Amino acid sequence: MKRPERMNALLELLGERGRLDVDEAATALEVSVATMRRDMDALAEQQLLKRTRGGAVLSSVAYDLPIRYKGGHHAAQKHAVAEAAARKVSRGDVVGLSGGTTTTEIARVLATRPEFADPGPHPHLTIVTNSLNIAYELAVRPQIKIVVTGGVAHSRSFELSGTLGELVLKQLTLDVAFIGVNGIDPRWGATVHDEAEATTNRLMAQRSAEAVAVTDSSKLGRRCFAHVGGPDVFGLLITDDGMDGGARADFTGSGWKVQTASPSGDG
Repeated sequence: MKRPERMNALLELLGERGRLDVDEAATALEVSVATMRRDMDALAEQQLLKRTRGGAVLSSVAYDLPIRYKGGHHAAQKHAVAEAAARKVSRGDVVGLSGGTTTTEIARVLATRPEFADPGPHPHLTIVTNSLNIAYELAVRPQIKIVVTGGVAHSRSFELSGTLGELVLKQLTLDVAFIGVNGIDPRWGATVHDEAEATTNRLMAQRSAEAVAVTDSSKLGRRCFAHVGGPDVFGLLITDDGMDGGARADFTGSGWKVQTASPSGDG
């Protein structure tokens, strides 16, 4: 991984976790501790993070939209998940997309599907999202109708949450919703860092005929602060083939239906 890609991956990881120590980041990105210290120091000089004793925390600078959503970290795995998710969508569907890097990749895959790009008097697909960056990227697609939930924008994730968005979601019905997570555990279910985002994501899932949790395998077994839901909320978990047999057995044993997708396209 080249240094610019590694720095993007570091910022994405920091955006997910809020705080990292040097050893943890070096292990995650498979570089030496000395290299990670230099990367953190360079990013601190650009005010993209704040150095702490032994690590780094998020800066107040809003870097997420231009950097985080470029992908980089686990990009091939997220694209594989997105391809598998997009195959569940048919022309005319109403699709919910929460915020997140994996759901952003789903939006990009859907936007390039030829059946959703044919000219015509009416949209071929409706996307309902609480993600500002997804709405921004898809708004230029005339054959995709974009509905933004409204709410209060989260400065770190560019997701909208709160009462205003919930009022909108309660008036809608969706065919399928793809919900991104910061962690997912067989027992504790899907979780995110922020309780307001968890409430919005859970409601989006509940307003859909089918709710799908989507994540790359690096987040399997991780538990975060705010609970979104378990197999009672999500009919399916789509992840990449980095899920090993033991993890799959744990999830299916807890009532989860699981689909894995390979970066090569098999799944």
